[in-house]
Amino acid sequence: MSSYRVSVVIPVKDDGAHLRVCLAALAAQSVRPFEIVVVDNGSVDDSAAVALAAGARVVTEPVVGISAAASTGYDAACGDVIARLDADSDPPVDWIERIAADLADPAVDAVTGPGTFPELRGVPQVLARVLYMEAYFVLVGSALAHWPLFGSNFAMRTSAWRSVRGEVHRDDPEVHDDMDLSVALGRDHRILLDRELRMPISSRPFSSLPSMWRRNRRGFHTLRVGGRSASPVRRWRARVHGRWPLALPASD
Repeated sequence: MSSYRVSVVIPVKDDGAHLRVCLAALAAQSVRPFEIVVVDNGSVDDSAAVALAAGARVVTEPVVGISAAASTGYDAACGDVIARLDADSDPPVDWIERIAADLADPAVDAVTGPGTFPELRGVPQVLARVLYMEAYFVLVGSALAHWPLFGSNFAMRTSAWRSVRGEVHRDDPEVHDDMDLSVALGRDHRILLDRELRMPISSRPFSSLPSMWRRNRRGFHTLRVGGRSASPVRRWRARVHGRWPLALPASD
């Protein structure tokens, strides 16, 4: 049994049907969460009612945007570890148990794993895994000089969040919140990529070409707003020369 109190944070907006499945999966965990915090980001459907019926704590975030909603959830969490899901995540029965095992290493401050797409079959499933999921870890990891968090499937120590909470761009709806948090968290904290920590999620990221283009555009925007802190050149220079954690000079 894990000694960690794991708070699970789920931002949601008008996604009651998926949320119901996600909460049922959390109720069946081999290690039960300490609490579930559902952040209602302006839903007009029954998302909040679904959360309350499942015993979750509901907090509201009126500023529309996943970054604002997720940050509000992290701030509200009371556990030692903050685990993050999206409403369309369907966590395997040992998800929290595996997170606790990964964080048993005191050198690890956050852990993440890939998403899988059970709705897809054959070639589309392979393409989604290689060109979307693996590409995310390889390309963003190369830019940041460490593994990035994947927003539908990660956990971090609450102490780590509190150390960087003032650095995330929570009021910018165009940032990828997981990339933005990765920029801040990875400078001073070790992020572990556990490829066995898999998370089934819906295939809606591939619903349309405009949707895919919007996701790519937001990725570049996230690196831009990160400024010098997100500069791949600076981050790799610090890594190669052994100046990691990354210490940025006051001026160029």
